[in-house]
Amino acid sequence: MIVLKMVHRAMINYNYLIIDPSTRQAVIVDPAWQIEKIDQALNNAQATLVGILLTHAHADHINLAKPLAAKYNCRIWMSKQEIASSGFNAPQLVAIDETPWSVGQMQIQPILTPGHTPGCICYQIADNLFTGDVLFAEGCGICFDIPSAHLMYHSLEKLTARLKPQTQIFPGHSYGKPPGRVFGKILQENMYLHFRDPHSFAAFRLRSGQRYKNLQ
Repeated sequence: MIVLKMVHRAMINYNYLIIDPSTRQAVIVDPAWQIEKIDQALNNAQATLVGILLTHAHADHINLAKPLAAKYNCRIWMSKQEIASSGFNAPQLVAIDETPWSVGQMQIQPILTPGHTPGCICYQIADNLFTGDVLFAEGCGICFDIPSAHLMYHSLEKLTARLKPQTQIFPGHSYGKPPGRVFGKILQENMYLHFRDPHSFAAFRLRSGQRYKNLQ
């Protein structure tokens, strides 16, 4: 896997290029802004881009999806719920549910995790989970109202129930801690994983006066 730090003005996103060693087929998560970095990484790894994994449809996560799909003639995967709620479309777009599929020898397991958006989805490949704006090392993604906060609570509970402590977490953004921290450590440190009910979670997540509302 290749971690690509993408910068646009004051924004920093992390893209992830995952390569199957046996076939050199690759997928990328939430590509944005600096297409030359992706081209160079593919060239250096002698890999072929065959698909784009989108966690949700916010502009900073889909920025390069259409240009890359056109350039490399590859598929774009997004949850059917996110497609319906966002209106995102592209000729190469494939609507997905939680049914896994394979690229080369890599199995891709989608995990539907709504809350930040109605169709947010995480992708698990081996012991790596790509979380977009659902789960960060330091917090969780913004919720816009009580119903979406309740959905986020249940999505985080879903991840907590199924992830192994050694699963590495690769979010779309970092707020001080590097991508790739193991879930067992995040579970100890992340307060958003320790609320006992959706109502207390929502009250805290939507509280006023947050300096970084998209994080805490």
